[in-house]
Amino acid sequence: MSIYEQSYCILSSDTDASQRLRVSRLFTLLQEASIAHTTALGMGREKTLDKGLLWIVTLQQAKIARMPVYDEPIRLLSWPGETMHLLFPRYYRIEDMHGGALIEASALWALMDRASRRVVFPEEHGIQIKGVRTGREIALPAAPKPPKTEETQSFTVPYSYVDLNGHMGNTRYFDLAEDRMPPALRKKKLIGVRTEYAREALADTEILLKSETLGDTFLLAGEYEGQKLFRLNLSFAPDT
Repeated sequence: MSIYEQSYCILSSDTDASQRLRVSRLFTLLQEASIAHTTALGMGREKTLDKGLLWIVTLQQAKIARMPVYDEPIRLLSWPGETMHLLFPRYYRIEDMHGGALIEASALWALMDRASRRVVFPEEHGIQIKGVRTGREIALPAAPKPPKTEETQSFTVPYSYVDLNGHMGNTRYFDLAEDRMPPALRKKKLIGVRTEYAREALADTEILLKSETLGDTFLLAGEYEGQKLFRLNLSFAPDT
């Protein structure tokens, strides 16, 4: 199965107050598709998680024509690109039931040793995933812009935000952003997402947050002990 396909109907628990798919739920769906496809390709937990290897995402981006809404059926497609040394590119496409593209996304994944918390060379562990070229790939993700504001806020990672990798789950950063962006932006149409995960945030870590609104883009970044943890950009359609 070179291209993963999944049909899904948007649940009430997937949506925000506008009945649109929440950003964190979007990236949860993409993450679960990545896991399911990697398993189908013979590189599932028996070769990774059960041997102390953890899949982590380093960069993500998405271009959004329209967010699906509550009770809407969609089709999710995902496929791998050619492995880049330590990194595994992966592409995604969410379509409506007529085949129209709602969301196109890409991500760079890597493998981390659970004990050392360091990225590993996949070939040393027999991890190989053959890439696919469909012609529908968007560009691989670029690093988000950092906020330049001097205003800061602290946030302590609650245990409920920690995933099976033992750190704050990557999708939780979108909830963090939604809680801190100006209310007016939440009502606008989301058209683009960029994220970078540089270091782990463990339970009870106190993160120093910086945020800034530049036009129709919300920028959020986090640091711990002076080191970059993550950066995130959410871009919205301008008022017409």
